[in-house]
Amino acid sequence: MSQIFVEAGQLYVVSTPIGNLADMTERAIGVLAQVDIIACEDTRHTQRLLNHFAISNKTISLHDHNERQRQDYFLQLLQEGKSIALVSDAGTPLISDPGFHIVSFLREHDIRIVPVPGACAAISALSVAGLPTDRFTFEGFLPSKSGARQKTLAALANEERTMVFYDAPRRAIDTVADIVEVLGGERRVVMARELTKTFETVYSDSAQNLLDWLNEDPNQLKGEMVLIIAGKPKDNTGISPEIAKTLEILLEELPPKKACAVAAKIYGVKKNTLYDFALTLKQ
Repeated sequence: MSQIFVEAGQLYVVSTPIGNLADMTERAIGVLAQVDIIACEDTRHTQRLLNHFAISNKTISLHDHNERQRQDYFLQLLQEGKSIALVSDAGTPLISDPGFHIVSFLREHDIRIVPVPGACAAISALSVAGLPTDRFTFEGFLPSKSGARQKTLAALANEERTMVFYDAPRRAIDTVADIVEVLGGERRVVMARELTKTFETVYSDSAQNLLDWLNEDPNQLKGEMVLIIAGKPKDNTGISPEIAKTLEILLEELPPKKACAVAAKIYGVKKNTLYDFALTLKQ
């Protein structure tokens, strides 16, 4: 193992494995073994990881419910020259895990914060999804209730970037059903389940086919899950969503030529530009 140095008065944000302990980096082990305190989302969960690597340093809880209460104490420790590592239950802290408030607070007080990179479920899933990765958006956990979930999906209906979500497997069928309802059954979806673990599964298909597959195989509703949804195909017609919506409404009451004439007058565009698109909508 190469030499790992930990400096006084610094917070180390340490990534840990999302399943396979062999993914623990050499640097992460070295940092956790040397810091004065390890701040954990769940001390009992992290203790199992530390025991595996024979690390016996002091641990303290730091989670969503006590971050703000702990921030002054952590600042004091760091200003006194203590070194602290921040870990979550799995993966990279702050990525849909606790840590944002304490990191933000400490940065405001000029504490140096050092990343120790490693596993991240969202990035791991994205790397094998086969969907565009040049531009993507991470949306965290979808709402647990269908109404709120559908509202969130509807707000992203025109998003052209690949979209990455976390979801609880027990509600995966309901989630994918909402994707079919809101975004359409043909939208490409990738489900990455139990990444790096024994029953790792990466399934890529249309939303409707994914829904059918989940209904047929309840074993896929277990473990940790990442859902990746392809972005909306780019509109090459040159017609904005606003014009398209107006034209769609007009076509409910008027023949295509008349609807195009009215829309062209409203938006100052040529009728011919709209006509082929109007025929597509009518079909």
